[in-house]
Amino acid sequence: MGSRDFSGREIVSVLRAFGYRRDRTRGDHVILKYTHPETGEKRTVTVPLHDRVRIGTLQSIAEQCGANDFRAWCRWIDDHR
Repeated sequence: MGSRDFSGREIVSVLRAFGYRRDRTRGDHVILKYTHPETGEKRTVTVPLHDRVRIGTLQSIAEQCGANDFRAWCRWIDDHR
């Protein structure tokens, strides 16, 4: 299984590389927006800019991204950071 030890900046960097755009910053959280190019489905993802994002927060971010498999999502982030 991939790592579950990610910083918020690493997550933001990976998501931006895959088409998420930075919408705004609110305190120490970055709000990213994504529109699927084929379906037009829109997603909003909030990522805290912590040095180490807690497991429950990681699960929430994965859900916001539309991930069905949390472990696979962690491997994906790990592979692209």
